[in-house]
Amino acid sequence: MSDLRSSIERAAPRRKAWPWAAGAVAVLLLAGGGFAITRGGGSVGAAAGGGAPVRGGTLQFALIDYQRSPDPQWGTNYAESLIGNNITDKLTWQDPKTGEITPWLAQSWEYNKELTDFTFHLRKDVTFSDGSPFNAEVVKANFDQYVRGDQKLGINPNGAALLSGYIETRTPDAYTAVVRFKKPLASFLQASSFTANAQPGFLSLSTLRLSAKERNDPRKVIGTGPFVYDSWEPQVKTVLVQRKGYTWSPPALKHQGAAYLDKVVFNTIPEASVRTGSLASGAIDATLDVGTTDEKSLADQGFTIIHRAVSGTAILFNFNSQLFPTNDIAVRKAIQLGWDREAIKKTVLTDSYSIATSILEPSVSGYADYSGSVLKYDPEKAKQLLQEAGWSEGPDGIRVKDGKKLVVKLLGISNLVVNKPAYESIQQDLKKIGIDLQLTVVPIPDYTANLAKAKTDWNVTASNRSRNDPAVLNLQYSPLLGNVTYLAKESTGVDVDEVTQTVGKLDQTLDPAARKEYAKAAQDLLIDKYALVNPVYNPSQVIAHANYVHGIVFDAQSRNHFVDAWKSNGK
Repeated sequence: MSDLRSSIERAAPRRKAWPWAAGAVAVLLLAGGGFAITRGGGSVGAAAGGGAPVRGGTLQFALIDYQRSPDPQWGTNYAESLIGNNITDKLTWQDPKTGEITPWLAQSWEYNKELTDFTFHLRKDVTFSDGSPFNAEVVKANFDQYVRGDQKLGINPNGAALLSGYIETRTPDAYTAVVRFKKPLASFLQASSFTANAQPGFLSLSTLRLSAKERNDPRKVIGTGPFVYDSWEPQVKTVLVQRKGYTWSPPALKHQGAAYLDKVVFNTIPEASVRTGSLASGAIDATLDVGTTDEKSLADQGFTIIHRAVSGTAILFNFNSQLFPTNDIAVRKAIQLGWDREAIKKTVLTDSYSIATSILEPSVSGYADYSGSVLKYDPEKAKQLLQEAGWSEGPDGIRVKDGKKLVVKLLGISNLVVNKPAYESIQQDLKKIGIDLQLTVVPIPDYTANLAKAKTDWNVTASNRSRNDPAVLNLQYSPLLGNVTYLAKESTGVDVDEVTQTVGKLDQTLDPAARKEYAKAAQDLLIDKYALVNPVYNPSQVIAHANYVHGIVFDAQSRNHFVDAWKSNGK
């Protein structure tokens, strides 16, 4: 073990906590690039108003979705990841403005030059809410179960993709964890801070011994986070209470001690009008999932609107490369060119959102802009491509080839408020060039159920992937991993090996210049050369809150943390 440790330390210097400017907290509170609007729509700074934080009180917070299980490593919707982030902590914290990985439960780290072994030096003062210690043994137990699951307990593997090629975690001493992989995994450092779906938030050894069914008792789901479970009512609400003695927030937040709030109540309110009405009446203090038509009216009523774009991929049409008619590159390229982005920008989106100009959201390192080339509105060129590929206009305006209509079936998610109206706008434009885009836009549980048949039943799966790292392209598009476009030898006109190797390079280096080059090459292939994706818009998480609410943090995946949140009315 000492040889392994020394080789790692020779390969790379120890990463240390670095100084933070006095204004860093202000940046984080408005999500590193997000902003707030108040009455009249003016832009304000994060520290504006409020004064010194007040301890105590309950925050009533509304969500469109509900938590289906209290287990944060299992959750795959926004409500689940958001709540999970407030009862668990991560090894590292990612700065939402710069993307830099900074200390949290790990004070420092190093890695070997092959990027297969990552050594974390842990804090020694961290405990779970049941009093048990957080140490290297816990890191090992969590990663082992997170990646491999436990069939006897009914725990499915959740981290096999995020921690691709995981071998083991070694524990050379009580507070040193060496995480090892079969092949280079440059993105693991970002994964160690990951806060989105199926996140690696640390659970106590007592929780890891429980079955999936037993983890439905929230009192048995034990984390190290600033809040602990009080109660969970499926499809109704989840209640968290302050963790006493919590003193290990990410240093970047500069938060001292326990959370300010006594309690946070996450209320499930599916209807947008009810969420808005509840905020206006004072029944809730803040709501996520603000409807685009409600933003201005709430701001005019004196509520504050804060938002942050979701780092990762845009909302995309991922084309099924095997299924007719999206197995035809002419169809894919025509869809890219055949809809009016400015129309969606003007009629569907607010300033909280933006039209996608690439697969990657602009805050992700390596983003490149394709708005002036393949991602521009050019219906005449789209029609020309289709005509040249043998798609003739039919009597009802829908094109036909070899006796088959140009029908494209889309499966999408309704839980983001902009999705359906954006897709409907695209549907109308594509009909004008002879493409019949048929929409099935449903809640996440129905989307997930249908996804099992996507390879044979759906031409387009429309979604995004939250992850503030360019290797999200490898995770999503590599035929060895997510393979969301179903690349295989049956995919005509696509060099599958070229795609695999190109996106795979993103996990082979941490050199910023090289990663930027590899990200550009990957986007060129996926958007331009093979037209496997049609980026639509960059999603955003939008919150409206009363003016007495302060300090809600958006992290690098645009999930919210409430350790720094407080209410100036103290209630």
